[in-house]
Amino acid sequence: MDRLKILVVDDESRMRKLVSDFLVKNHYDVLEAGDGEEAMEIFFAQKDIALVVLDVMMPKMDGWQVCREIRSYSKVPIIMLTARTDERDELQGFQLGVDEYIAKPFSPKILVARIEAILRRANVSSREEVLSCGGIQLDKAAHQVLIDGQAVELSYKEFELLAYFMENRGIALSREKILNNVWNYDYFGDARTIDTHVKKLRSKMGQKGELIKTIWGMGYKLEEDK
Repeated sequence: MDRLKILVVDDESRMRKLVSDFLVKNHYDVLEAGDGEEAMEIFFAQKDIALVVLDVMMPKMDGWQVCREIRSYSKVPIIMLTARTDERDELQGFQLGVDEYIAKPFSPKILVARIEAILRRANVSSREEVLSCGGIQLDKAAHQVLIDGQAVELSYKEFELLAYFMENRGIALSREKILNNVWNYDYFGDARTIDTHVKKLRSKMGQKGELIKTIWGMGYKLEEDK
């Protein structure tokens, strides 16, 4: 399969190199831009960019302007990077259609994990409908789960919850984020419903249920067997 192209936009050359090196190491092709105008030129010249990593504060054309411009033409996933932690900035990003918002400084490994998760959700990185992790196999098309080769019966929401964990394996997920993605943004119930479903899911998964780790005070994370 062809390597996916990712456009990294940041006016700091060291930051671009740091991100690019990690992405290349993880088998992505990387295009770099040092400002918003250059980013737009590359974006429209290359028709197959899979995702954009975009800094907010840049000369000539800032990240917000670039995001608005891209969104008027494309639904390509966008991750915004910023040194600012103002909640209003984050809200503005999501209102513009940003897929993820990461504050600097950040771990390049976490950035790569976020990129992979977003591409899986967007069905870009793989057209496969089968997810595998730690002896668990989930077939979306057949709506079937096998654990060590044995079929496990899950409710619709348990299945969706497990699929979301597997698509984001290794990433800590808050209860709110799980609600928003599995129950959708129009769900107004109590976030504790997550705990109930996770408890039932773990029970049905037997020993593999231990792969779903509780992150106290936050949510959960699926960790693959080492």
